[in-house]
Amino acid sequence: MRYSGDHQRIEPVAPRRLSPDAVARMILAGFDRHYSLFRYGAQRAKALFESGDWHGIQRLSSERIEYYDMRVRECAAALGQALRGSDSAPASGPALTAAQAAFWQDTKALYVGLLATHRQPECAETFFNSVSCRILHRSYFNNDFIFVRPTVATEYIDDALPSYRSYYPLGADLQDTIVRMVADFGLAAPYADLPADARRLARLAIRQLRLRLPRGIGRRLAPDCQIQVLNTLFFRNKGAYVVGRLINQTAIHPFAIALLHNPGGQVRLDALLHTSDDLSTLFSFTRAYFLVDMEAPAAYVEFLNSLFPRKPKAEIYTTLGLQKQGKTLFYRDFLYHLSHSHDAFDYAPGIQGMVMTVFTLPSYPYVFKLIRDRIAKDGMTEATVRRKYQMVKMHDRVGRMADTWEYSLVALPKRRFSPRLLEGLRTEVPSLIEETEDTVLLKHVYIERRMTPLNLYLTHASDAALEAAVRQYGQAIRELAAANIFPGDMLYKNFGVTRLGRIVFYDYDEIQRMTEMQFRRIPPAPNEEAELASEPWYPVGPNDVFPEEFRHFLLGDPRVRAAFLAHHAELLDAQWWQDCRARAAQGRIEDIFPYDNARRLQSSTPRPYPRSTP
Repeated sequence: MRYSGDHQRIEPVAPRRLSPDAVARMILAGFDRHYSLFRYGAQRAKALFESGDWHGIQRLSSERIEYYDMRVRECAAALGQALRGSDSAPASGPALTAAQAAFWQDTKALYVGLLATHRQPECAETFFNSVSCRILHRSYFNNDFIFVRPTVATEYIDDALPSYRSYYPLGADLQDTIVRMVADFGLAAPYADLPADARRLARLAIRQLRLRLPRGIGRRLAPDCQIQVLNTLFFRNKGAYVVGRLINQTAIHPFAIALLHNPGGQVRLDALLHTSDDLSTLFSFTRAYFLVDMEAPAAYVEFLNSLFPRKPKAEIYTTLGLQKQGKTLFYRDFLYHLSHSHDAFDYAPGIQGMVMTVFTLPSYPYVFKLIRDRIAKDGMTEATVRRKYQMVKMHDRVGRMADTWEYSLVALPKRRFSPRLLEGLRTEVPSLIEETEDTVLLKHVYIERRMTPLNLYLTHASDAALEAAVRQYGQAIRELAAANIFPGDMLYKNFGVTRLGRIVFYDYDEIQRMTEMQFRRIPPAPNEEAELASEPWYPVGPNDVFPEEFRHFLLGDPRVRAAFLAHHAELLDAQWWQDCRARAAQGRIEDIFPYDNARRLQSSTPRPYPRSTP
């Protein structure tokens, strides 16, 4: 193999000279090329933030999602060409010869040796899996041939320079410490008034810290108190974030500082996020992936896991843009959970849809979604549904759409399926399952966080909880519209309630861009007969929407109707939707903040609505 430079082509070696070592090095070169491009994207994000190029950041975020699959296809194609005609090439069927099996086992062992001093070994193992699974038959998706279990420990891997910086607040003015901490990131953009922002932030931080420290002598900062901050900024949409923790007497106090541009293009400190829930919301599975430059991603994940320990590492890797590593960790965690539990897969709570069959394992907080063979919606096909899910993956989810992991060839133990679910899968998705005596193979499945369906939540909610949920529901629709997304089917069953009480949309088969829709008022009926007729008296195009009709299928419950009209009556007016569509057509990127207004340093500053948030 010949390979020079991070951006050069991978050239296959001649088949006669191919060896397990050559194949291992070829796959690692493919990964190194991928990760160098991944880091370059994060480095570009810094320059785009400095210049205020928000459309550039959104394009970069979307394009980077495809980097991994492009590099896997590129490496697998080069490897397949190199192996063609070689004795080591795998057979087209499910059986390898003894020599072929030994060759691939040796390749994996040699690959492990190449990772001894690597900075991203866990991600390189996943890349090996992705390439190998394109070449080997699924009969060999086991730990002899791919990394079902990790082989390289990542707990103490760090960047060539430490992944975080430490500051010592005792003996120094906190305001000065904040100024130095922010300035150390070296943004090539002017600050509006960094000392004044640092003064406001220091006052807020001290006030919050006093509330959290125990009373008495324990309320003081310890002599070894440290502020630890990750070395690089986290970029997403219009925002950049300083992420860190204050450690005092072994207690960890997480925080993030939001940086925004003011209308004049100067940078200001906008908010202090200071609880685990704040940080968990910032790194939510309902938001676009961060752009962050990490030499050793495991070091960043370990640091972040200390800030919000309830969030699985699989989700942390995913929010950092390493979604394939997130998939790998999720599957390992899931297999481990299966071996330590005994409940059965069954249909997920709620109303089963016409497009997806959805099931869950009660003891595990995720749902499994399969596209039905016979979709009971006119014009809806499997290809359409896949395109909609890919659209959501590539789009800014603004905290209101659930991210999904997409898997192929997932083998699950047959004994863990309830009889009614197994029978249902045979009827509803026969083309997507393959049964053996012991397993059910899912040929294609989407996996996402389980939430309480909003329709079930509203049925049992108190008056106060119902009003809060309906207000959040309307807010979700507004923010989706501001992000150029029309949900299509807005029934409550298509929205879920998260652990933190946020309302999230999760049914994507009818979503479209706002700019594709025509929002209209219903014209007056020409006569009484027309008004009573079963067919409309006005022409209706395929993308026409009449918002005043929403009340008929959303506001049947008197409690829901009262709450909705109190907070979101304008969503029944076509003019509101037309105005929102016009803004989207102009290419405006609205501000949709991943934190509450109370977290802002100037919380009295009103927010525009629909909101613009980073």
